Amino acid sequence: MHTDTDITSNKEWDLIIRPKTRWFDLHLGDLWRYRDLTMLFVWRDFVSTYKQTILGPLWHLITPLLTTLIFTVIFNRIAEIPTDGLPPFLFYMCGLTAWNYFADCLNRTSGTFVTNASIFGKVYFPRLTVPVSVIISNLVKFAIQFLLFVSFMIYFGVRGSQIHPNLFILLTPYLLIVMAAIGLGVGIIVSSLTTRYRDLQVLVGFGVQLLMYATPIVYPLSTVSGKYRWLLIINPMTPVIESFRYAFLGNGTFSVMHLLYSTGATLFVLFLGILLFNHIEKTFMDTV
Repeated sequence: MHTDTDITSNKEWDLIIRPKTRWFDLHLGDLWRYRDLTMLFVWRDFVSTYKQTILGPLWHLITPLLTTLIFTVIFNRIAEIPTDGLPPFLFYMCGLTAWNYFADCLNRTSGTFVTNASIFGKVYFPRLTVPVSVIISNLVKFAIQFLLFVSFMIYFGVRGSQIHPNLFILLTPYLLIVMAAIGLGVGIIVSSLTTRYRDLQVLVGFGVQLLMYATPIVYPLSTVSGKYRWLLIINPMTPVIESFRYAFLGNGTFSVMHLLYSTGATLFVLFLGILLFNHIEKTFMDTV
């Protein structure tokens, strides 16, 4: 006859949930183990975004087109800001295509804890799968806008515009990873802090808009004087945007040192974000 103790001792558990007691108790391997759940969250985001919409994914084309047209009229025709000899429409669309991916990642991950509090309070799963799924789902939007940008790039090229795509296009996946990592890192830091300070959720959208003007989106870095140039370069997104523009249009400021700095700053912010996210995860249900 077997006792309850014998039966329990013979069981092999696939997962043992223990309380996290240390700052560096991150369990990042769980992200891979729960990859199917991450993809379910990706599908959920995709469906919820286009549910009850008439145009659906077409909004991803309409929004950058209208924004680029407005930038062309205001910053080029009215303010007469130079674009380093590039067609203004193409110059702005190139910067916006890269910037929108970063901004979407940051904005949507910044509300992770507050938005998903009802799910987090019911069942265990690695909480980091939610912001990671946002980064992946935003790639769909980026792909649509990127194809739009490439279409206009071909159009302007056929018409004789001086654009010179080069081998640095091969850096595109790397630049995407850097943008995703910056957006994820900053986003989960804000998400962690908003569990106690809800004001940050209001400020993050405004802050992203301000940060865009501290990034060479509507003006080239070459037009900024040396006195203020360093303020833009310490922004990790500046080397990414300039490299992206240089790769596809052949005009911009490409610097390996600046790109390495951006990578280092990104890794630091991402590590800090994951650290804080996992620490807040233990007690956020008491404050949300």
